[in-house]
Amino acid sequence: MLLKNDISADYIKKLTGEQRKILCSEIRHLLVKTVTNTGGHLASNLGTVELIVAMHTVFDTPKDKFVFDVGHQAYTHKIITGRAKKLNTIRTEDGISGFPKSVESEHDSFIGGHSSISISAALGMAKAMELDGDDHSVVAVIGDGALTGGEAYEGLNNAGKTNCNLVVVLNENEMSISKNTGALALYLAQLKSTQKYYKTKNSVKDILENTPVIGKTLGSAARNTKRMLKFALYQSNLFENLGFKYIGPIDGHNVEEMTEALSVAKMMKRPCLVHVYTKKGKGYAPAEENSGEYHGISPVNSASADTVTFTEAFGRELCDISRTDENICTITAAMKYGTGLQYFYKEFPERFFDVGIAEEHAVTFSAGLAAGGKLPVFAVYSSFLQRSYDQLIHDCSIEKRHIVLAVDRAGFVGEDGETHHGMFDVPMLTTVPGSCIYSPSDNKELSFCLKKALYDDEGIAVLRYPRGAAFYDSGAKEYYSYRHISNGNKKIIFTYGRITANAILLSDKADVLQAVRIYPIEEKILEILSAYDEIYFFEEAFESGSISEKICARLIRNGYRGKVSVTAVNAFIPHNTVVNQLKIAGLDYEGMKKIIGE
Repeated sequence: MLLKNDISADYIKKLTGEQRKILCSEIRHLLVKTVTNTGGHLASNLGTVELIVAMHTVFDTPKDKFVFDVGHQAYTHKIITGRAKKLNTIRTEDGISGFPKSVESEHDSFIGGHSSISISAALGMAKAMELDGDDHSVVAVIGDGALTGGEAYEGLNNAGKTNCNLVVVLNENEMSISKNTGALALYLAQLKSTQKYYKTKNSVKDILENTPVIGKTLGSAARNTKRMLKFALYQSNLFENLGFKYIGPIDGHNVEEMTEALSVAKMMKRPCLVHVYTKKGKGYAPAEENSGEYHGISPVNSASADTVTFTEAFGRELCDISRTDENICTITAAMKYGTGLQYFYKEFPERFFDVGIAEEHAVTFSAGLAAGGKLPVFAVYSSFLQRSYDQLIHDCSIEKRHIVLAVDRAGFVGEDGETHHGMFDVPMLTTVPGSCIYSPSDNKELSFCLKKALYDDEGIAVLRYPRGAAFYDSGAKEYYSYRHISNGNKKIIFTYGRITANAILLSDKADVLQAVRIYPIEEKILEILSAYDEIYFFEEAFESGSISEKICARLIRNGYRGKVSVTAVNAFIPHNTVVNQLKIAGLDYEGMKKIIGE
């Protein structure tokens, strides 16, 4: 057994090539055994085992830096850097994170929860090291899915003009979460199929074995190596045109070839792109056959999947409406299944658009569809919508283009943690003129709100809802913009969304005002709240810029002098279950009960 709890990169460097192959198999077995029990990202990690073992064979972290683009593929990196014995705690309370976090380990040089950021971050780190006279390398690992994001090209364009010790590893697996689409996917496929396969293994190996450690001979050997790699470096492709040296494509599951290619890239001491191709879910048949389903899996003890989630309810309701409205179009940023649009895609493929991991483009593309008389619905996770602020203002708001944003994963998301919580959509969207925001508490309210957003609003109409299923059944039989539950109390709770269920359980201690259309704020809501001695706000969103903050400001301007309490989110809450995250924030039943008192 080569895999040990205290395994390290130094240990891996001492292994033979054959031993590293065995180690990769053992790591893959550990990943399947652990992640199918704890939950987490499985397919992406199974696909990068050999790549990461090769990286740690060639480079020396933390002196050399690794930046993982969408770090859910970095579990093997965690195993190799002293966290093997903690892998069974991944994504659990007080356990290790499912993403790289610099506060967790010195080997995690940069956080990695969102896509397309790695090249920009790695270039910045490489420049900082260059300014300090540090000759170590920075390696950015980016997938072909993440390469559809615009920031990746901005990073490539900037990096190609430098002489930094930057290595970009392009991991092509033909998948993001949904299958990759667009011109880039076709370009990479053509590149792989028409260019010569990397066949200079023996020549490179001979040179590397005879390269002195120091002296002028090293530079000469490196130049000779680059000349001998002429057959492996494509003479004209996108990456070379941007200023990179290009090596590949290489079998990303051949640890020896990966080690040799990365060794050459390290020697070049300039921006170099190593193109590897891998199989998502490698070595585990269910994940290989359906990598989308095994992208992220739930713990074995998680709640039953029989309950209809907000996401599924949205997807099916939109399909029902679209059967009688041919103007409805849907847009996703590589999240067809994650946002429930697979139902629409199956029925109306000609009106479904997957733009890749490009949320800025998705918003402006939606505005263009609206300008052409269509009714676009862009379904997107709250945390990813953050990229599109400028487009919402300039391309949608100014000319009042009517688009519908289906903002999924609003609020706490559980085990994915800080990078994926949807806490900023409310503060962000309420600053965009003309936005109308709905936050249903269950699927019945969601259905009514979707119709309102599609047909009764102008400009940007937003439907925000959380991950998972509702906490209760509202019993809604028609649309209402707010609901006032009055039992004659002097206290009142104001809230919205799924945590309304917790507030209603306290309606014997305090009246409840649930907003469904949370913005713009209705005068009637202010009028109702003003009649109470004590107002308790509970909001599953960031407090600064929240609905609670806005209502309080208007109440004060109107002369309200009663007691006000605001409970919202004020910090980045780590990975945990949603139930525990709500508890930490004081937004569960017990937390609300304690705050409002008897």
